[in-house]
Amino acid sequence: MSLRVNPHDSSVITFLPSILHNHPFLSSLCFLSDPKIPIPFISVAESNFDDHLISIVSSRCFNLRKLCFLVNPLPPSSLLPLSTSLSLTSLSLKLLGPVSFNWVASFPSLKDLSVDVCSRNSSGSLTGSNPNLDVVELGLESVSLTGIQSDDTGVTWLWRRCRKLKKLCLKSCGTIGETELFALCLKNVEEIELRTCRSIVDVVLLKVSEICESLNSLLIYDGGNKDGLVHFMNNSRCNDTLKTLDLRLPMDLMDEHLVSLAASFKSLSALRLPSCYFVTGHSLKILALSFCSSLEELSLRSCDAVEREPGLLATLGQHLGRLRKLELSFNDWLYDKEVVSMLASCSGLVELDLRGCKNLTGSVLVSLNKSCVKLRSLDIASCRLIQAGEVEDFVMKSQRLKKIVVEENKITEAAMKWASSKLIDVVALDSDVPW
Repeated sequence: MSLRVNPHDSSVITFLPSILHNHPFLSSLCFLSDPKIPIPFISVAESNFDDHLISIVSSRCFNLRKLCFLVNPLPPSSLLPLSTSLSLTSLSLKLLGPVSFNWVASFPSLKDLSVDVCSRNSSGSLTGSNPNLDVVELGLESVSLTGIQSDDTGVTWLWRRCRKLKKLCLKSCGTIGETELFALCLKNVEEIELRTCRSIVDVVLLKVSEICESLNSLLIYDGGNKDGLVHFMNNSRCNDTLKTLDLRLPMDLMDEHLVSLAASFKSLSALRLPSCYFVTGHSLKILALSFCSSLEELSLRSCDAVEREPGLLATLGQHLGRLRKLELSFNDWLYDKEVVSMLASCSGLVELDLRGCKNLTGSVLVSLNKSCVKLRSLDIASCRLIQAGEVEDFVMKSQRLKKIVVEENKITEAAMKWASSKLIDVVALDSDVPW
């Protein structure tokens, strides 16, 4: 259940008990604030509102396992009623910083923790209870932290006790606390996401390359470190386990990184390189050769090399015959010839994203029905040269299509009838909205 609430509306406190009474076996509950109501600071009244909500939940939702509380930033002391009455396995919340994490010890069943430190305590003191020194190990398997800064020294307490961690997500973080203690939680990590963490990405990659032997998925968005990337590509201990790599680093990703990747990793199944402005066809061809027997997903969203190097896609297609999912969206100057030449070699495609490729025409749809008979999902939104009649003909002749995304004004009545008869999900976007 998801409820959007207004902290200034006391009627929420009045009606919530009866709502929850009608759902005695509720296992998942999410409170969201109304985005139309700005909350510049947390008043005493709003703090009391939060406490009332938590008190009501703790006294009525005895089967609750997942709680998402994203109304106001909380002091951890407000969570005490939940820890004494519920056995939560997943908790998402906003906290006042600087934060301490020793309160997590009060939730012994917790497996998934997500914390957004979205405002700072003016006193500058850590928010949280006294550390539970008897806690040696937490049961956390997934941790997501947003907004951790240098004064959030309590994060080190968390790293010291997270030996079962499998997934780690850091967003807009300026520190990881004590580096060596951070390293203690990495041994069994399988998935890491770093978003807008430029100041810490180098030290995180250093420790990941030294310690992680089971990593199978790595995402780095909007803030990388060139030397850190090179070190990871050349010295990682997870070169046999890494399956998914997603790098959105328009100013940091270079050919040398991809060449090192091709030399060190041999079993990637998914590679996503959105906005890779400084990557050339040379390194992409090397990657295709290296991963010809394993790669099943490739994303080259808004990739300059795709637009400026004729024949590149044809070469990639010849080497990547195992591809099942391909994204070429928002390559404005991509033309039919390049796409058609790649599709001819990718007969196993089941998902294709061409959104925003403004110079593609209906010829691509004709090629799809000839070369990619296994295709189940297609996105051609904002492909302005593709006409309604061509979409209709494609839907009529498609063999296994189950989903198509396109502007509303390109879906004819006949196309809808064909889609309905074939159980195809038509996602019709507003024609006036730029996607």
